[in-house]
Amino acid sequence: MAPRQGGALAWLRRDLRLDDNAALGHALEKHERVFCAFVFDTEILDPLASRTDRRVDFIWNSVRELRERLREAGGDLIVLHGRARDVLPRLAADLGVGEVVAAEDYEPAAVRDDEVAERLRASGIGFTAVKDTVVFAGSELLTQGGRPFTVFTPYKNAWLKLVGEAELAPRLDEANLKRLARPPHETHLPELNELGFAPTDLAASGIRPGETGAQETLAAFLGRIDAYHEQRDYPALDAGSGLAIHNRFGTISIRRLVHAARERRTAGADLWLAELIWRDFFFQVLHHHPRAAREAFRPQFADIPWPNDEALFAAWREGRTGYPLVDAAMRQLNASGNMHNRLRMVVASFLVKDLLVDWRWGEQYFAAKLNDFDLAANNGNWQWAASTGCDAQPYFRIFNPVAQSEKFDKQGEFIRRYVPELANVPVKSIHAPWRMSPVEQAAIGCVIGRDYPAPVVDHAVQRERALALYRKARP
Repeated sequence: MAPRQGGALAWLRRDLRLDDNAALGHALEKHERVFCAFVFDTEILDPLASRTDRRVDFIWNSVRELRERLREAGGDLIVLHGRARDVLPRLAADLGVGEVVAAEDYEPAAVRDDEVAERLRASGIGFTAVKDTVVFAGSELLTQGGRPFTVFTPYKNAWLKLVGEAELAPRLDEANLKRLARPPHETHLPELNELGFAPTDLAASGIRPGETGAQETLAAFLGRIDAYHEQRDYPALDAGSGLAIHNRFGTISIRRLVHAARERRTAGADLWLAELIWRDFFFQVLHHHPRAAREAFRPQFADIPWPNDEALFAAWREGRTGYPLVDAAMRQLNASGNMHNRLRMVVASFLVKDLLVDWRWGEQYFAAKLNDFDLAANNGNWQWAASTGCDAQPYFRIFNPVAQSEKFDKQGEFIRRYVPELANVPVKSIHAPWRMSPVEQAAIGCVIGRDYPAPVVDHAVQRERALALYRKARP
């Protein structure tokens, strides 16, 4: 089909790359000239609690690189700051384009797109949303009965059976980049301080933004991916991919990642591929069940009367529960915006089933702190840990924080990295230091209750209390 003579505007959002960009590829295929825009949306930025937010810093640096790449290819990136629902339709009208193209958004906030589309239509401009963030979207993958999947393993099996070259083919033909258009006026990239934010410690945190950073991070991970299945559960090894933040903001496409995993065909690569499929699974759950963003997926657990002790929640947030692995994990999160995947499950279980705090409190704290925060995955994983979601951990399975510590941080390396008070505690006591005798505590200079907190709760007691709450809630 010959491209249209009228222009288009590619509205880039969580697809901050030139390579395999579905929205831009679609626009370039259909139109003779294509403008590109990104909006620093004040409806997203203004509610952020911190003005030194690594995610904003990551986005800004990624936008800067994308702008440079588009300019090298003959185009440009128009960067706006304001409410997207206001400034985007106005820009499209000013440019005189006939269509705005964007990647589909599967989160509840996507209602914004409906208003944008309505305002565009009022100006005679079309709005098209194309699949990009996931491999299978919406109702593309259903059970044999035509219903959405609510259990992961059957979903994964169906996903693996259906995926093929068509689903993973690049969505942008680089030959069409010649159709990129420059706006009539010089563009301006607002500095971070103009947006109301300050630079952060991205480099010191080992986070490399932009498309270049994504490619470098992937290349580094592929060098160790074959051992991923053996190492990923041990936080001291730092064996994760490091790609979650790139996945979140689209500095690399999900198709490139899936293709890289499938190409390896090793146990480590297969396990990582399963985690990418989990991501699709949680997106489709949220798409079909948007209420899960606010309430328990399982209605029988919607009204559990959580005690919600504020002091216990504060101890959890600040990493002073007296359980070393939990505290180390929370301190890692607070210091770096990152948390090892195994530890996310441990601290989530501890908050809900040891401290008896509503899972939504923890979910919201993670949303504020995680560099790679993604609503669908964050919600899905918290509901998994709380036993309130689809395909959730059975409520009677409760992580023992000491057993988890002994199994996954056997020598206490990770604990000592983030809880220096315990640096001199011997390995045999590092996982439950309160069990040391007063003489032992004094000898190493770590007195429990003075130098490091005593446990804020007794796990065995809290386990029974949690089970009672869940049993009472069952129909």
